[in-house]
Amino acid sequence: MTERRSPIVAAVVVHDGRVLMVRRRVSEGSLSWQFPAGERESGETPFATAVRETREEVGLNVAPQTVLGEREHPVTGRRMVYVSCAVDGGSTASLVDTEELAALAWCGWSQLIEKVPTGLFPAVRDHLQTVLTL
Repeated sequence: MTERRSPIVAAVVVHDGRVLMVRRRVSEGSLSWQFPAGERESGETPFATAVRETREEVGLNVAPQTVLGEREHPVTGRRMVYVSCAVDGGSTASLVDTEELAALAWCGWSQLIEKVPTGLFPAVRDHLQTVLTL
């Protein structure tokens, strides 16, 4: 029997027409820039994971809005859940998890496409096309 790993939950955080991206210190295949994300812990909802991971990685408080979609990631093979989030309150993003992360950036559409040249999961792409500035 194969052990089933918990899914990875990605927080798609949008604020003032830009989406939050983080650059991992260790790339996963061709992936370098990605959304704040991490493994769902036992008993956690995807919303709770998105909130926890965003706070742990970049110190930002977010309010989850909706699950944008789920898939098996084509590069990592992990089950992914994408949660749209808004910035909650007056917190600002900064590198908190410096062991795992090398940089962060707030990206408009054109910067996002430069950072993720392999393309976005269609449900995430469709959402971001409606909320990001160029």
